[in-house]
Amino acid sequence: MLDIHTRIAQLRRPTLLARAARFGVDDYRRQTHLRRILNLENLPKHPQALILLLEIESELNKVRREKSGSYSPARHVAVLIAISGEARLMKAVGLHAI
Repeated sequence: MLDIHTRIAQLRRPTLLARAARFGVDDYRRQTHLRRILNLENLPKHPQALILLLEIESELNKVRREKSGSYSPARHVAVLIAISGEARLMKAVGLHAI
């Protein structure tokens, strides 16, 4: 099983999605963005949040690759921003990946 940082480092997404996420990560606000994405009142700790976000992102990527009409690029970018933001916050508080 890969640790969280390795899973994040191994994400390979289209350039447009990756760039959009990089532009948005500086504006990431955990209380606002993570609550909206996870639809939870009580937010999990950074490692648990990242695991949930990676699962959501994996499903979004699957739908994207299937060229499904239900695919939302905006949601995909929001999840990628949250992954980057949570990874930054986790690093800033000195937490290590599971």
